[in-house]
Order: sequence, then C-alpha cells, then structure tokens
Amino acid sequence: MISALVVMIGIALFLGAVLGFSALKFKVQGNPLVDKIDAVLPQTQCGQCGYPGCKPYATAIAAGEAEINKCPPGGEEGIHKLADLLGREFIPFGEGAAPKAKAVAFIDENTCIGCTLCIQACPVDAIAGAAKQMHTIIAQECTGCELCIAPCPVDCISMQPLKEDITNWKWRYPVFPIQAAK
Repeated sequence: MISALVVMIGIALFLGAVLGFSALKFKVQGNPLVDKIDAVLPQTQCGQCGYPGCKPYATAIAAGEAEINKCPPGGEEGIHKLADLLGREFIPFGEGAAPKAKAVAFIDENTCIGCTLCIQACPVDAIAGAAKQMHTIIAQECTGCELCIAPCPVDCISMQPLKEDITNWKWRYPVFPIQAAK
C-alpha cells in the first residue's frame, strides 16, 4: 500500500516537473500592441470590418495587414484613437465601412416563434428569451451589430435607429486640438 502511494507521488512529481519545464520552454509571448489596439476597439464582435471579431482585426492592424478605418461601430472617434495610438495619420472610413446611424435591434413579438437562433448569434447577450417563448432585446446592451437578423427564420428582427439625445450622445473627437497658450 505504501509502495503504491510512493510510486503515485513519484509519477505526479515527475509529470509536474515536465509540465513546469514545458511551460517555461514553450512560453508564447503575446503582442502587447495587439492588446492595446484591441482595447480601443468597441468589442462588438460584429464582423463589419471583414474580420470575425475585434481581436483578429487588432492582430491584422498590428501586423500591417489592415487599415485602421474598417470599424463602423467604433466610428471616427475610434479611428482617431487608433491613429493616435499607432502614430499614424487619420484615415476616413474605407469603402463599404461607412459609419451607420446608431441603431438597436427590435423583435416583433407577434411574429417571434422562440427559435433561439438570434440568442445564439448575439455576441453581447442582448437578447432575452427562452425556447418556444417570445424574445426581446435589452436595448442598453445591444450594439447594433445586426448579427441577429440573418439567422431569424421568420424575419421578425429589424434595426430601429436611435434618436440622439443626452443619454446616448458622445463628445466628438476634436478635429483641431486646442493649443496651449504660449
């Protein structure tokens, strides 16, 4: 009994040492620039930039494979922040990536069949509901990415533009920074 316990402890120590050595030997360093770029992006994971999410887009920007002007949810403010971070010049939106008016999804509750396909497609969990029950949008969480529209088999989801008011208005990035008095 004791010998079996000693053997098991020996095996555990050996495997632990192998794993510890492997962790040090094969350590993968992340690119800190990718993390900084990813922090600037809006994290909607909408794919409107042509990449499957914000992290792959940040990786492409850091590698020089993508321009900084492909993220409609980030708006011009996001492009300015990326330009400042990377020391590049501001580039207006590229083809097919023009910023859209702020909008949130709306589900026609009379048409919804409760299939849950929209819930599965939503990257930010902005849809509440259960199988075979009516769904609804949590407007404060919705990023307007439109990913819930395509999977809906009964076309009960539409995008409703948000009217700009004091609760959702943002200060615009200054075009001409104010110079300090000399």
